[in-house]
Amino acid sequence: MEKITKLVICALGIFVCYFYYGILQEKITRGTYGEGENQEKFTCMLTLVFVQCIVNYLYAKIILATVMKQGEDNTRMLYYSSSALTYLLAMVCSNMALQWVNYPTQVIGKSGKPIPVMILGVLLGKKNYPLRKYIFVLLIVIGVALFMYKDGKTSADSGDSVIGFGEFLLLLSLAMDGLTGAIQERMRAEHQTKSGHMMINMNLWSMLYLGVAIVATGEVFMFVNFVQQHPNIIWQIITFSIASALGQFFIFLTVSDFGPLPCSIITTTRKFFTVLASVLLFGNKILPRQWLATVVVFSGLFLDSMYGKPVSKKK
Repeated sequence: MEKITKLVICALGIFVCYFYYGILQEKITRGTYGEGENQEKFTCMLTLVFVQCIVNYLYAKIILATVMKQGEDNTRMLYYSSSALTYLLAMVCSNMALQWVNYPTQVIGKSGKPIPVMILGVLLGKKNYPLRKYIFVLLIVIGVALFMYKDGKTSADSGDSVIGFGEFLLLLSLAMDGLTGAIQERMRAEHQTKSGHMMINMNLWSMLYLGVAIVATGEVFMFVNFVQQHPNIIWQIITFSIASALGQFFIFLTVSDFGPLPCSIITTTRKFFTVLASVLLFGNKILPRQWLATVVVFSGLFLDSMYGKPVSKKK
């Protein structure tokens, strides 16, 4: 009974933290600040991810020093620096995409993450997957394509291409996710890198990259100016980052105590309800075809989490 209670607490923690995270992400990236003619949108995406990485780094430091001590780490810095770069690009592209697409589109698009992870896992990570996994991933591909498809009449009238800039950013984000996954597989295979060490070092490198980027581009000054005019965004950004870090804590706790399968099922279910909440709370309209696509995508994700475990290649 104790184990069931703990699993319920972990599931609720993941749901609550990422539900709140999703609401704030859409509010920050797609909302307007100010009144009347002075209304403007928040566009400092690099700074948003920078703050998120700082909070994640501090969280990882505390966790490693207290409840999740993982010993020494001998992973090569080259792996951390390169995986941090791809991880960072994936996050930035994902957040930037919300300026052109709504939140349900972003969630469904990012649900295609198993596709590049699997492809690059085979090419770079030396993974071998069973046939059923390819079938489940094909379901995800079909669902994402069906959701993203733009009707010919709308694209002809508006002058939009089949894939807009927001969708292009999501594709780029997925490609970076795939590279990150492949590099992390190498790290685990060669150095048995632990999750805590991975999180702290990747966020540290991300902070260094972003720190240089926001100063070089002048975005840090734009951010300071925006905050001075709309100070209420500070609390939103801080709580957004804390929700992300706490969500990761519950994910690590679930994986360590119950394994990756229950965690995958919980996170997949959470994403579906996040899409539903976005439709209800923010009035994002989804066509019947897109609802069908959503069901297809999450069916593929659920089946993949249940039965799509990879098989290691024998040497």
